[in-house]
Amino acid sequence: MAKVKVKKMSTENPRTKSGTEITPEIADALAAEAERGYDLSKARRRVGRPSLAGEGTSPRLSFRISPDIYRAVQERAAEEGRSVSDLAREAVTRYVAT
Repeated sequence: MAKVKVKKMSTENPRTKSGTEITPEIADALAAEAERGYDLSKARRRVGRPSLAGEGTSPRLSFRISPDIYRAVQERAAEEGRSVSDLAREAVTRYVAT
């Protein structure tokens, strides 16, 4: 018969993304607020990352490369303190400019 691992439940309260502890009192207050309903006309629209062009949206480009090239790009990006996406944008921009 297969063995089943049982995870121990944490005795700590959960935390928000920013690290704030959600105590039972906070959880009760949030639940009460949700049960009353939300006025969505007051909700802020959450927007993703800023456009690279300054306005509108930036198209997303996805492609596959070999593991060796990927590791080399990751190393180069780390050396330069840049993201892999930033290096890829620069490479494509240089390529189409020639």
